[in-house]
Amino acid sequence: MSPFKLQCHFILIFLVALRGESRYLEAERVPCSWSSSPHPLNFTQLTHFPCQLRETGDHDPFLLFSADLKRELAGEQLYRRALRCLDMLSLQGQFTFTADRPQLHCAAFFISAPEEFITIHYDLVSIDCQGGDFLKVFDGWILKGEKFPSSQDHPLPTTERYIDFCESGLSRRSIRSSQNVAMIFFRVHEPGNGFTLTIRTDPNLFPCNVISQTPNGRFTLVVPHQHRNCSFSIIYPVAIKISDVTLGHLNGLQLKKPSTGCEGKGDFVELLGGAGLDPSKMMPLADLCYPFHGPAQMKIGCDNVVVRVISSGKHINRVTFEYRQLEPYELENPNGNSIREFCLSGL
Repeated sequence: MSPFKLQCHFILIFLVALRGESRYLEAERVPCSWSSSPHPLNFTQLTHFPCQLRETGDHDPFLLFSADLKRELAGEQLYRRALRCLDMLSLQGQFTFTADRPQLHCAAFFISAPEEFITIHYDLVSIDCQGGDFLKVFDGWILKGEKFPSSQDHPLPTTERYIDFCESGLSRRSIRSSQNVAMIFFRVHEPGNGFTLTIRTDPNLFPCNVISQTPNGRFTLVVPHQHRNCSFSIIYPVAIKISDVTLGHLNGLQLKKPSTGCEGKGDFVELLGGAGLDPSKMMPLADLCYPFHGPAQMKIGCDNVVVRVISSGKHINRVTFEYRQLEPYELENPNGNSIREFCLSGL
């Protein structure tokens, strides 16, 4: 299995060995190890994470939940648990980190449903900023120096995507993400110090830039009169079927085929694949320049597959697709409409 897959699979199924930490998956632990850049502040060079887990999607996911947790999820009380130095959260609730020893390289990744924003609210913060502690929110995810959403796709410049508690204090007590993923970096030297935060989600009527929580699904990406790029990322090799593409609609009337084609101008859909997290660094696999009603299907054996809509802002653009994770035998013996040359070279 390629290094990127070993690093990324945890994102979708990481740390569900404790009950109540995933809405979809049951998992078991395997031996854990991780490393980061020797520079204590350079979390963008994070390369390994402590656990990979094996998903068993045939089970009812709510068998994972205790009766108490089910009541909490139903809204009877706020779900609470301790936050670990390296963690992954997909549920709303209140989470507390307390250092039991100096913790210098910590990060927590948050993911919600595609149609949701994430809000991180500081309830209590007790860290020593003057002594080298820090607590930073990043609007998106960073893995091995690559960002999602990419700098080209995110509405804010990279520097504004970091919110440093030691600079802003509680003047920015609540921070909302621009998509369904966010993360925090933190360092706490003194045992007993730490923080408590609450994670909430809010509806996002037009999701733009999504990381899928699951290896199988169906989604419609809509970009309504916005000059922006929107990416849907699936961190698995998948078979993807595009059933509908609507481009260049204005006042309900379909325009003629754009003369600009798919050369970076106008409105179009592209399929990308690669071995990293940043869509802008991936290889273009196919461009869809004109509206059509499919299906069009392709098997893509890349660690990360992205459906990306490029929009001029003049029209309402829409693409509907479904995807499923490729089986091992499909990766070993691809046939039909498959992309494998560069995607499978690292498998």
